[in-house]
Amino acid sequence: MNTAVKLYDEDFEIIEGKKIMSPAANMSHHGIIMRLVLGIGGYCEEHDDCGYVFADSIDLHLPDGNLFKPDFTLVLKENENIIDWKGSINGVPDMVAEVLSKSTKKNDLTVKKNIYERNGVKVYWIIDPWAKSVSVYLLRDGKYFLEDEYIYFDEKDLSLLRDREKAEVKFEVPIHLFENFRIKLAYLFKWCP
Repeated sequence: MNTAVKLYDEDFEIIEGKKIMSPAANMSHHGIIMRLVLGIGGYCEEHDDCGYVFADSIDLHLPDGNLFKPDFTLVLKENENIIDWKGSINGVPDMVAEVLSKSTKKNDLTVKKNIYERNGVKVYWIIDPWAKSVSVYLLRDGKYFLEDEYIYFDEKDLSLLRDREKAEVKFEVPIHLFENFRIKLAYLFKWCP
């Protein structure tokens, strides 16, 4: 099957040779993606267009034949040759984020994570809109390791914690591809109920 052909009347991915339909996401899902695009995309624009960000409607053709539509994709300027500005991304992006939904959760946590790892995506975020958390995986020696899980605590949540627990709360997630750049969890989950 030729994965480079896009059927415009269908929204699908090809995972390990199987065509999987991609259902429409809810408003919280879209809100998180929009915040990633605005936050990280804004940083890239302010820093000499150091990278390019894409939202969930872009086809990503990985070298191993898988076709994904990641919720968020970042390609650094130095790797821009993988971007076909008239169609898709053909190669390995530097960062991918998937926002969990009930229908995609299992694939995002297992199969897609393994495929991104196998293809060499440097940074993989799994964002859980219900837990308001970001699990950050970094590629080291060809394998992902969990760098940390960042959990959003609002004022009510914080009031329930002991002082020692409050001291361990992280309010920002580092964007590991850029030195000293972080995105605030409150910003990322602003539109999540």
